Amino acid sequence: MNKPKQSSWILAGLLFAVLWSSASTATKVGLQVAQPMLIAVVRFALAAVLMLAYAHLIKRYRLPKGREWLQIAVYGTLNIAVYLGLYVIAMQEVTAGIGALAVAVNPVIMSVMAVFLLGKKLESKIILSLFICLAGVFCTAWPLLGHAVVTTRGLTILLASMFSYSLAAIYFSSKKWDGLNLFTINGWQTLIGGLVLLPFLIAFYDPAKNNFNASFWLSVSWLAIPVSIGAVQLWLWLTRSDTIKAGLWLFLCPLFGFTIAALLVGERVGIYTIGGIILVLAGLFVSRQGNNK
Repeated sequence: MNKPKQSSWILAGLLFAVLWSSASTATKVGLQVAQPMLIAVVRFALAAVLMLAYAHLIKRYRLPKGREWLQIAVYGTLNIAVYLGLYVIAMQEVTAGIGALAVAVNPVIMSVMAVFLLGKKLESKIILSLFICLAGVFCTAWPLLGHAVVTTRGLTILLASMFSYSLAAIYFSSKKWDGLNLFTINGWQTLIGGLVLLPFLIAFYDPAKNNFNASFWLSVSWLAIPVSIGAVQLWLWLTRSDTIKAGLWLFLCPLFGFTIAALLVGERVGIYTIGGIILVLAGLFVSRQGNNK
């Protein structure tokens, strides 16, 4: 594969970081008027229909074949159903800023998982980095724990979702896709992930808890188009080029995430918030020491 131009790589990475960081705030807006599984399933259905229509009706890209279907099903389950399913549930019990901060821990989690899944050497700096990053997340959450805005359960579910996200990224980059277009992969993995979540929506749906107003559709539309289509397409392109370097763009998510949350939903940025961001960035810096890539 040809390496992308540096300018294209930087532009794609910055745009990805901004769009991906906005997901936590958009989710919080939606959760004010709807159940988490409804937001997730409608989001994925809308995104999948748009992507598959573009891929197969407009561009006439080929359908997946053979083992590609299994790979897409596994990837969609990990990256959509488990990761984003848990994420939207967790966002009921954590702030938008903390949701964005947790995303930045993924590069370190990926490095740890690579030890067990890809046979990489376990380095002391990775262990140290993971503990520093986790300390940063808990530092930010500490003054809010025990209150309605952040709970221990919410943080636990959020971190579990991050492990699924990291596992999905490693799985995607380790498989051969034989030139299968990224819109095709993203469209089908989003559809499959949404279908996996559909039974949970049906089982727990409560009409009284859902209001299909402007806030709902604004939240779902933003999550479906700029995030599920735009940000995920950029992420797939970045990870297909270089998984480890792609993970570096997640470093910016705390900065963009807290800024967006403060501007749009009025989340407060205090000393613990700043301390948590500094710890996470420090942990990420430690993890990159000695790397030449």
